[in-house]
Amino acid sequence: MAHLRILPEDRGLDIDETESILHASLRAGIPHVHACGGNARCSTCRVFIVSGKEACLPRGEKEARLVEKLHFGPEIRLACQTKIVGDVTCRRLVLDEQDTKLAHSDVADGVPGAVGEERRLALLFADIRGFTKMAESLPPYDIVHILNRYFIQMGKVISQNAGVINNYMGDGLMALFGLKGDKDAARCAVQAALEMLVAVEELQVYFQSAYRMGLAIGIGVHVGDVVIGRVGAEDSKKLTAIGDAVNFASRIEAANKDAGTSLLISEATHAAVQASVCTGKIVTVSVKGKTGEHRLFEVVGAKRNLSAP
Repeated sequence: MAHLRILPEDRGLDIDETESILHASLRAGIPHVHACGGNARCSTCRVFIVSGKEACLPRGEKEARLVEKLHFGPEIRLACQTKIVGDVTCRRLVLDEQDTKLAHSDVADGVPGAVGEERRLALLFADIRGFTKMAESLPPYDIVHILNRYFIQMGKVISQNAGVINNYMGDGLMALFGLKGDKDAARCAVQAALEMLVAVEELQVYFQSAYRMGLAIGIGVHVGDVVIGRVGAEDSKKLTAIGDAVNFASRIEAANKDAGTSLLISEATHAAVQASVCTGKIVTVSVKGKTGEHRLFEVVGAKRNLSAP
């Protein structure tokens, strides 16, 4: 007979291999939410397998169908469908009414990252150099107009290279590459960065004629592990990336200012694209919150189209 421990109650109980985690939990008097009655339709009985994942029997058809929609990782299981053959510790993820509403929302949305998952992505940060000073001399209409003209052009380039603008921060943006599991996320991100610099040069004529101003940007690219998930209040949820890799990518972009460069990439990114790019300076920086010094590579061009198949 297998043994199941359920958190946060920290209750242990014996369980027969013919009994689901949900049934055993309810038998023990644990208030395990199961809005659809244990029919693998709502996911409110979801649990996180803390230990003993190998003792959980494979997902059946019903669970697999819902898991595919919600993009659950292997450690998240539906208690109503999961049976075990060894010692397992799991944690209930839906504990109250608000959790239940969120779980129902996840099912309705059915988009990648709805419930949070760890992914390895390429992260691109870009920022307009000296925009605050530029904006001080312009009326509000022109400030918004300039930003929209710039963001529309950058968005086209990023989209054409399989990326998605995930966030706008004033005159800055963050784009994600690899959300669809693309193996070439780093190369797509660097190609997008190079094309963004070309697009900025093309915008120079407009900026000079309309505002007698130049336009320059700094870009940083890093590849790393992040947690992606949809966060926000009810109707304003949006997919975002969270983690040390995001902060590092932002620091790489900022390093362009002192280095006098336009495009810097991390060592992890360089390892993925070095055979296909032309590099310039190698910059060594210390990053707040990270130990040691880190080498950044200036990219000045590509030997070929990096995002081409």
